[in-house]
Amino acid sequence: MSGIMGFLFLLSGIFVLLIVVGVFWSIKSGQFDDLEGPAERILMDDDDPLLPNRRLSSKDE
Repeated sequence: MSGIMGFLFLLSGIFVLLIVVGVFWSIKSGQFDDLEGPAERILMDDDDPLLPNRRLSSKDE
């Protein structure tokens, strides 16, 4: 294997190694600990108004 095929074979091996390292790093750092918490937090979030309520004055009417 020489030329472009050897290079592609080497490159695919490097990519597989990077994927395996990335998966183990994410497991070790706790990325998969709580998969449902953030999704439920978004659904149960109170809808607070972004702007404070203003009273209408005679100019606004």
